[in-house]
Amino acid sequence: MKSLATVLMASALLAGCANGVFSHKTDTAAPDMPTRAADGRLIGPNGNTLYTYAKDSQGMSVCNDQCATNWPPLTVAPNARPMGDYTIVTRADGTRQWAYKGQPLYYFVKDTRAGDMTGEGVGGNWRTVRP
Repeated sequence: MKSLATVLMASALLAGCANGVFSHKTDTAAPDMPTRAADGRLIGPNGNTLYTYAKDSQGMSVCNDQCATNWPPLTVAPNARPMGDYTIVTRADGTRQWAYKGQPLYYFVKDTRAGDMTGEGVGGNWRTVRP
């Protein structure tokens, strides 16, 4: 009987983990933070390429409305904190966005899978980020 209770308890624990009941997220390393792909470019948590916009100024995004629809910002989890070269900017609508060395980071809507870089050079204003 004792082993059955142990098995049931372990099963419940594993099911809770799979459903997100238990979280290992910390305030210092949120899972929404950019990382580097094997080729050195920055990618978001979904594996898609991240871009900067030449018309943004240091610490400020000017990509709003339709621009933000085509170039979704890499938003920040509520408990995330800046770390090293990764900073957080507040957008005009009040949402928080990741930035690299003060430059806000964006996805491109036409990048449909990890590894796509179709936004590189669009309009002469968009660049992949390669630290």
